Amino acid sequence: MTTTRPPTTALRRRALRITQTGAYPLYVFALRADEILQIADISRVSRDPAGKLIGYQRPEVRRHIQEIVEYLDSDSVIFPNPIIMALSSRVDFKTIRGNRLDDDGLGITGTLTIPTPTAGRSKPAWIVDGQQRAVAMSRMRRHDLPVPVVAFVADTVGLQRDQFLRINNTRPLPRGLVTELLPEVDSPLPARLAIRRAPSAICDVLNTDSASPFHGMIKRASTAGTPNPKAVITDTAIVDMVKVSMISSSGCLFLYRDVTHNETDFEGILRALVTYWTAVRDTFPDAWGKPAEKSRLMHGAGICAMGRLMDHILAVVDVQQPDAVATIRRHLELIAPRCRWTAGTWEDLSTRWNGIQNTPRDIQALSSFLIRAYVAARTVLR
Repeated sequence: MTTTRPPTTALRRRALRITQTGAYPLYVFALRADEILQIADISRVSRDPAGKLIGYQRPEVRRHIQEIVEYLDSDSVIFPNPIIMALSSRVDFKTIRGNRLDDDGLGITGTLTIPTPTAGRSKPAWIVDGQQRAVAMSRMRRHDLPVPVVAFVADTVGLQRDQFLRINNTRPLPRGLVTELLPEVDSPLPARLAIRRAPSAICDVLNTDSASPFHGMIKRASTAGTPNPKAVITDTAIVDMVKVSMISSSGCLFLYRDVTHNETDFEGILRALVTYWTAVRDTFPDAWGKPAEKSRLMHGAGICAMGRLMDHILAVVDVQQPDAVATIRRHLELIAPRCRWTAGTWEDLSTRWNGIQNTPRDIQALSSFLIRAYVAARTVLR
């Protein structure tokens, strides 16, 4: 078994510099397996004491790491997958004069100097993609295995998050992690992600604003390891509920968007959501705040179905009126006797209260049931 090499003041590696844009050159080089975590940190997604999002990487997947270790410890190893890193601006690159490889116009060869961490100084690199591989390499027997690395210089977490989301855009990242990172990325995103950025930001406010009925109740990737019995709703359920209402022309939140000028009235959206869901909380106090296995109102299907009912109720209720919460409650009370959030059997659906699942079919069935019941009973308020 090879022993880990003692740290030095700097690592120097022959590298190829590729300039795609003037601001962010790419460096292609190799590190030994035991050098990766010596110079690079893994920025775990979490929140600081003030609630600000820090980091972006998901937790370790132990089984996946162990599978990689077992392969790396086998006899015949081919491991072409590069580690993608963000480097501190403290690195230094010097070109090699007279190298004919520079004549192709695609890249320049040189020496990349990466300072190794010393007391009081942070590591000069962060892993953007390949954290499971990096951890596995730190646990393998052969510490001198050459590992390909592709790196760019980025001191800001914002740029690192941006690249992390783009690199993993077609890979199965946990939806909750993507949901939480989106509001922190300022640069243009692919359409599939961009449409979720505003609902993700709204979800964050609903979870952190003390005036919100959802305050502290939404599960987030950054707080997954922090015990909080109050957090009973998945953030993806809230994001999906908001997104559907914002993008559908029949949604009550669609009216707060100026599609022509690409502007959104976030204050108006938050006022509508807080007003409506406060009325929901007050109408169903026995079902509010319980885990999804004890209340289908807190379940993804219940959140989405009540969101679609919201579109119908807020179409006839002005949320800016002083008694808007009380008015919405009178509308919700029309369907309350037919709801089976915590016990009983849903009428017309032929299923027990907990038989409703978070599937498109069940969400559609529950939504249609609630809307039909509401429309049929609404004549009472006229």
